[in-house]
Amino acid sequence: MPAVIPPMLVGICSDTHDNLDLVNTAVDYFTEQDVDAVVHCGDVVAPFSATPFDAPFEFYAVRGNNDGEWNLQNAIAEFGTYLGEMGAIEFDGVDVAVYHGTSEDVVDALLGCGDYDYVLRGHTHERVHEEREGTVHVNPGGLPIPGADDEYSVTTLDTETGEVEFQRVG
Repeated sequence: MPAVIPPMLVGICSDTHDNLDLVNTAVDYFTEQDVDAVVHCGDVVAPFSATPFDAPFEFYAVRGNNDGEWNLQNAIAEFGTYLGEMGAIEFDGVDVAVYHGTSEDVVDALLGCGDYDYVLRGHTHERVHEEREGTVHVNPGGLPIPGADDEYSVTTLDTETGEVEFQRVG
């Protein structure tokens, strides 16, 4: 009899930009929600702001356009998985692409290729939840900046139901 993989609850965040208050609030929320894994869609920035994600869940991160300290990769490797510029993860049979999002052409290609159930991205600091060509596009938002979201939020994805839920945490 094959092993049964239980549904997963996946936390998604992005663009924390060394703001430890937001990082700690996000980690606390994900811990309270008992997520199985957290995906950071880039712009952690420095290693010190990645270490709070060393928590009771799997952790994955991609490089953002402000993650200039290459030691970030080494810091994350101590407790999680650093995916580089982009990566693919499978959660409970659900195929997920993760990319920071600096090129809209790359985002569009990931959404249109048909290989992924979800494309998780950041960069714009704006919340997005839409379906395109059978793939769900999710951006949890980011540190508030002019012209984008005015509050920081994170997202959870239930791999069984497909429910994507945003939660303002800042």
